[in-house]
Amino acid sequence: MLDEKLDDIYSEVLRRNPAEPEFHQAVREVLGSVGPVLSKSPNYASQKIIQRICEPERQIIFRVPWQDDHGDVHINRGYRVEFNSALGPYKGGLRFHPSVSLGTVKFLGFEQIFKNALTGMPIGGGKGGADFDPKGRSEDEIMRFCQSFMTELYRHLGEYTDVPAGDIGVGTREIGWMFGQYKRITNRYESGTLTGKGLAWGGALVRPEATGYGAVFFLQEMMKVQGRSVDGRTCVVSGAGNVAINAIAKLEQLGGTVVACSDSQGYVYDPDGIHLPTLREVKEVERKTLEAYAERRPNSQHHVRGNIWEVPCEIALPCATQNELNASDAARLVANGCLAVAEGANMPTTPDGIEILRQGGVLFGPGKAANAGGVATSALEMQQNAARDSWSFSKTEAKLAEIMSSIHEQCAATAEAYGRPGDYVLGANIAGFVKVAEAMCALGLI
Repeated sequence: MLDEKLDDIYSEVLRRNPAEPEFHQAVREVLGSVGPVLSKSPNYASQKIIQRICEPERQIIFRVPWQDDHGDVHINRGYRVEFNSALGPYKGGLRFHPSVSLGTVKFLGFEQIFKNALTGMPIGGGKGGADFDPKGRSEDEIMRFCQSFMTELYRHLGEYTDVPAGDIGVGTREIGWMFGQYKRITNRYESGTLTGKGLAWGGALVRPEATGYGAVFFLQEMMKVQGRSVDGRTCVVSGAGNVAINAIAKLEQLGGTVVACSDSQGYVYDPDGIHLPTLREVKEVERKTLEAYAERRPNSQHHVRGNIWEVPCEIALPCATQNELNASDAARLVANGCLAVAEGANMPTTPDGIEILRQGGVLFGPGKAANAGGVATSALEMQQNAARDSWSFSKTEAKLAEIMSSIHEQCAATAEAYGRPGDYVLGANIAGFVKVAEAMCALGLI
């Protein structure tokens, strides 16, 4: 329950942002944590910090016309929500998916504010994308779309203004096409304007692995507190994209056995453990569904219908999309003896699901903490671009592990200070909020 003052603020958010349920959910989760902070710091209320944080600094919506291989013209809608720049330039990914709407982008941007604050890096929060579906499109069609998208978005970007990266539907290939168009239009080689670039043209080692690795590093820190480890544990990872694949890789490096992963067409169960070379070949090279994986692994089973959270596991990493793990899924995980859940995606667990996991004694690492590794390494990429430098894989991975350990420490210490030891949701929300609120107070009423 929200206290009366926060309830009034939330009601105003609902009124001003109708029909945006994901954004409402993200705001309510933060408001549900920060009540105790307001009583300690009354200046946050007098300066209306919460109301200002909930209102984006800028919302950009634009038309993206493009032509397919048959000469037919299509019109998509592009978005960039520059949410909060109190700590630095807006930073957050671009998502290309038919489900993208203003509400989706606002929820992601709102989460990004606090996630970026937790990294300790000088970056603000933003997010963007388009309702374009790259599935089934040729490389030429996707390139033309990326170029048209950047032809409008470029005017809002810059290494000291707004620095996008990739997300669902946007990988190194798409970032390359957008960066090329940005360079062509501006006549400037500003490497720090986009992150997630290829290694040959300003990218950073570990960036592709960072979100998946970071989620596992955070999971590892949570388990250490209880004297446990990943070694020997049975794991389930939803998704089969970049985040999921690299989370699987790191879990296996640490001795875990990942027995299931999923995509939009179902999930695959492999009792021998997911075979990474086959998974990478199917998803990253051939861009096929997991049915192709099952055809090459005789002991595995592909389930077109069904739920990946039915598979018994000790560790669960939801790495697909928002609200994919609900109350009944959480109850099933608890009943099957799950020890820990770390979110590799943005807000993949519903509020009632989180509560069931908490009541069941399951360690829970929220996305704004557990999946901060991607944006943290993007900031490291920006550092390297600014210095015209390039770091080794081991150096960058060590810095990522250090950042994730620091995020865990902040969340754990904050939860302890507010009388809720082990509540990483409250710890992440308050620690991130306070850092942004202090910066906003220092910068004046802007």
